[in-house]
Amino acid sequence: MPAPAHQLEPRPVDLEVVIPVYNEEQTLALSIRRLHGYLSSSTPLRWRILIADNASTDATPEIARSLAVALSGVNVLRLEQKGRGRALRAGWSSSTARIVAYMDVDLSTDLRALLPLVSPLLSGHSEVAIGTRLAPGSRVTRGPKREFISRAYNHLLRASLRARFSDAQCGFKAVRSDVLPELLAAVEDQDWFFDTELLIAAQRRGMRIHEVAVDWIDDPDSRVDILATVLADLRGVARLIWQTRPARFMAIGAGSTLAYALLFVALAGTLGSRGANAAALTLTAVANTAANRRFTFGVRGRRRIVRDQLGGLLVYVIALALTDVSLVLLHRIDPRPPRLIEVSVLVLASLGATVARYVGMSTWLFAGARDPRRRYEPSIRPLSTQGN
Repeated sequence: MPAPAHQLEPRPVDLEVVIPVYNEEQTLALSIRRLHGYLSSSTPLRWRILIADNASTDATPEIARSLAVALSGVNVLRLEQKGRGRALRAGWSSSTARIVAYMDVDLSTDLRALLPLVSPLLSGHSEVAIGTRLAPGSRVTRGPKREFISRAYNHLLRASLRARFSDAQCGFKAVRSDVLPELLAAVEDQDWFFDTELLIAAQRRGMRIHEVAVDWIDDPDSRVDILATVLADLRGVARLIWQTRPARFMAIGAGSTLAYALLFVALAGTLGSRGANAAALTLTAVANTAANRRFTFGVRGRRRIVRDQLGGLLVYVIALALTDVSLVLLHRIDPRPPRLIEVSVLVLASLGATVARYVGMSTWLFAGARDPRRRYEPSIRPLSTQGN
């Protein structure tokens, strides 16, 4: 972990604001002095500012160090690799503050929203707080292209990941330090998707995400590569979808259905349609239960493995009944149906059985299995609120 160029002050603070920067020699000094002045005059909290220099190649490192010398409560962290997520991870991980926050160096968000942002965290009411440009009451000045991309992205998050927060990428967020290690351990991205992944991790753990409607003015000098960022975000969304139980179950189910269809075709000539159906389902049921036990529901080891397999076989009986009834009905309509029609009917019945299998496994067989991502236990003890 990189060390700050200027050592952190020994006294504890309530709030540390991290400002990630990359080649910001034109705006850094003005923005840090403005933030420093606001914190000094308008907040009752004990605070620090950390400039996280994200491998800048211009005069940004020198300007950051001069600010740390000239202004009390300002420190510098130098990283040799780019990535906003990497800068936030490094800055937040090294913090000793009770609340960590970050904002973009352009200070697009009105600073008067800072106290409303952190107050629910200091009281213990919430674990994470975000500024939102998409909630009623927010006042936003930006171009139509960015407005469309932002709204489309957040609609995508709600549709694909069931996101319950309104604005994933507003550069104005805060996290309580007692939940920070667990959240950082769950986040893989080191760049722009870091924000979204952090919020999804918090939501999946049942943490409260407080939202503050902000006044926000777009920075016309922004150098973010929109296309590259959008593509990276879409890859991140796909990765998070894969991490959900239904997605893993569906992938395993698709593999099981394919194996079942191939086995049925291979065995039908020898065992007949109903015998091949029973044999193919039996062979795939054991593998399906073992795969879901480990990868979907996170159950490992030999403890209760016999019980789980027996339960899986009981769920398998339901699948066998569905597919067997489908075969009987098909043969009543056509005593000698083409093999393709027979396989198609069985695959459709198997898909219905897959839904029944998931319901049975999630609500009964593995009902007590905890998702390894959901380790957070809410605390009802609020953080103390101490001023300067």
